[in-house]
Amino acid sequence: MNPIHHLPNKWLPASVVPTDIDLEVGVMGKHDDVATLVFPVRKEKFQWVDAKTKKPVAIEPTHWRPWRVER
Repeated sequence: MNPIHHLPNKWLPASVVPTDIDLEVGVMGKHDDVATLVFPVRKEKFQWVDAKTKKPVAIEPTHWRPWRVER
């Protein structure tokens, strides 16, 4: 059995985002293309913030996965 806090590397919907880890998020573009941010973000209360600067980021991601350090 997998540990309860194990997070997969596959994309998960933004409706089930955790608040305690750095994330890579995907955002749908105008032409149904997907873009990912090049820096980690976190969900804090009702807003997304840059994980390093803690400044708000105006995004509405559709999916996420844990940020991988080896970038």
